Amino acid sequence: MVVLAEFAFSASDLAQTRFTVSPMWEVLTSFRLLGAAGPHPVHQPWIGQVRRRVVAAGLDRGVLAELIPPGPYRPDFLNPAPVGPAPTLAEELAAIRATPADQVRRDLDHLEYHQGGRGPRLRTLYAEPPARLVRVAEEIATYWELALAPYWARIRALLDADVFHRARQLAEHGAARLFNDLHPSLSWDDNALRLVRRQRTLYRPTAGAGLLLLPSAFAGPGVHTRVRPPEPPQLAYPARGTGTLWESRPLPRTDAVAAVLGRSRTLLLTELDAPASTTELARRTGISPSGVSQHLTALRDAGLVSAHRAGRSVLYARTAVAESLLAAAL
Repeated sequence: MVVLAEFAFSASDLAQTRFTVSPMWEVLTSFRLLGAAGPHPVHQPWIGQVRRRVVAAGLDRGVLAELIPPGPYRPDFLNPAPVGPAPTLAEELAAIRATPADQVRRDLDHLEYHQGGRGPRLRTLYAEPPARLVRVAEEIATYWELALAPYWARIRALLDADVFHRARQLAEHGAARLFNDLHPSLSWDDNALRLVRRQRTLYRPTAGAGLLLLPSAFAGPGVHTRVRPPEPPQLAYPARGTGTLWESRPLPRTDAVAAVLGRSRTLLLTELDAPASTTELARRTGISPSGVSQHLTALRDAGLVSAHRAGRSVLYARTAVAESLLAAAL
């Protein structure tokens, strides 16, 4: 059993350990998942909806495809240290665009070492980091809108639930229980957190103080680390309940909701268990396309649905407010 890291913890390190939810971690792990061959036991419903949009937008042939290859390494500058408990994608993209040129080049050198070569888009990025990082951020924003934004209310609820569970676990049982329960490859002993089953050794003197813990819906069976002193090391792990993320949910008893919203708007909300276009919703509900559009406009104005551009169409998705409303109806 090979030790990847052994982070010794002082009282100061424990005081600086915190949880955060990072959109960029979901971007990187989900993009790599889309490029994997074969079906996925958990995320296949999402892949089936999203992959064709990503291919149609050409993102499978863009700079992201070169920056996020199938191998184990991804450039560290794509995961800037989150400042707060839940940075927005816009905040993380701003940090990526502000990455110093020398850091970009070091990360690309490391990526080339792992990949054995460098594609044409990465050669351009290496030559002109400040200008080309703008293009990288634009591609990430496009991918987010196509692949993650329509599902973010559901994903974010999963990640927030994990953080809530871990926080309660810490309060009731202490840090040792928290760390030992995060993942089978992690263990806490003698004031140190050990990560096993990896090849590269990293120790506290080569990392920053504290630790950032990031639950992820797409991290897969393993854990992912990002270490760049003097920033605190980041550790992304699979969130609890990911296996049920895309399961169909029981239909609520909608009479009470319909009495407030109307039956057509309530029907549309229940049909948005997965994001859908106006045309799809009209076909499934029997409501005319113009009627669906009017109802969706009203629901969006009320904060119950969100709209996301996907090529020539617009996908509508339930917001967290709508999810809470329907959950209460259960």
